Amino acid sequence: MALPREYPGQSCAMARALEIVGERWTLLILRDAFFGVRRFSDFSRHLGVPRAVLTERLEFLVAEGVLDRVPGPRGRDEYVLTDKGMGLWPVLRALGAWGDEHYSPAGPRRTFHHEGCGGRVAPGGHCAGCDAQVPVAATVLVPGPGYEGPAEGDTISAALSEPHRLLEPLP
Repeated sequence: MALPREYPGQSCAMARALEIVGERWTLLILRDAFFGVRRFSDFSRHLGVPRAVLTERLEFLVAEGVLDRVPGPRGRDEYVLTDKGMGLWPVLRALGAWGDEHYSPAGPRRTFHHEGCGGRVAPGGHCAGCDAQVPVAATVLVPGPGYEGPAEGDTISAALSEPHRLLEPLP
């Protein structure tokens, strides 16, 4: 039996937030959007999500104002985070740090660094080098000690095997 998407008996901000981002594919779509994935085909190929599910999730996130659908090069629509969507970065960063701590024995697969000084960005968003609060647009994703390399044919992971500034579109 599928879990309900809505929690009508709950008058709680967390319940409402879970109605928007509580589905597992949604969090992975948002993670990839922060990493620079913008095209439907790239989300589909990288995540392995069924196309019908991806279509529904992207449409839902656009309707909720978390993503915008914008014209991209070559006449294809792309998906970009809105301000509302950008507000989810601390949540995704903290969830990833928790996963690294408990489920990545070789160390984090990816680390985050401050573009300004190169210092490592802590889960709370502060730079260990200069103590600045680092905005997402000034955060560089770098393969960490737990990174095992891209799977054969995974162009998104291959692009992320080199340092990459968050939100910058992937090729």
